[in-house]
Amino acid sequence: MGFDERVHILESAKGAYAYLVEAREKLLVDTSFPWQGRAIVEELVSMKVALTDIKHILLTHYDIDHVGNAVLLQRLSGAILWASATEIPYITGRIPRPGFKKYLPRILGYEAPCEIRAYEDGFPLAEIELAPTPGHTPGHACILFGDLLFAGDIVENHRGNLRPYPAFWNWNDAMMRDSIRELSKLPFRWICPAHGRPLPRHDAWEEMMVHLA
Repeated sequence: MGFDERVHILESAKGAYAYLVEAREKLLVDTSFPWQGRAIVEELVSMKVALTDIKHILLTHYDIDHVGNAVLLQRLSGAILWASATEIPYITGRIPRPGFKKYLPRILGYEAPCEIRAYEDGFPLAEIELAPTPGHTPGHACILFGDLLFAGDIVENHRGNLRPYPAFWNWNDAMMRDSIRELSKLPFRWICPAHGRPLPRHDAWEEMMVHLA
């Protein structure tokens, strides 16, 4: 089975990919860096996607390269913005991000959203499953759609090889690796990371697990 034709990787978000998912209602997974917003909008228009048809924006975690255009895309689409309850205070700026990441919103010109809902309050689309995967950030969540896993920053495609996201960037690297082990129990067949192209699971995931410390 090939890559799901209902899922589109947004090339305008290269470097921190966002995905358009044509579920029962159209949705976006992540929103990339702040400076990529205009290009994302132009790509969606070129795909003949009416922005107002996008009903939900799902955020995997609080990093700037994932939430950077949340306000812009929410404003243009009217979509509901979602994240895990743990991540919301960081996304809205009520709590500073840990470590050096607390400086990035100001450096990169991030506009924080005000209206955001927690997955735990009940995400309405039965086709979407949320998998809590803390470690890269405190409330990181992966998103499952059919046999696809939207992996956020729990893993990355590094030159064609799947690997855990580098420890330097992680809030709790040991916890993240435990989250990867828990994901192994789920029946996805494709991995869609933010960093690097999607990969089929069969060889890439098993090879990573062999080397997982």
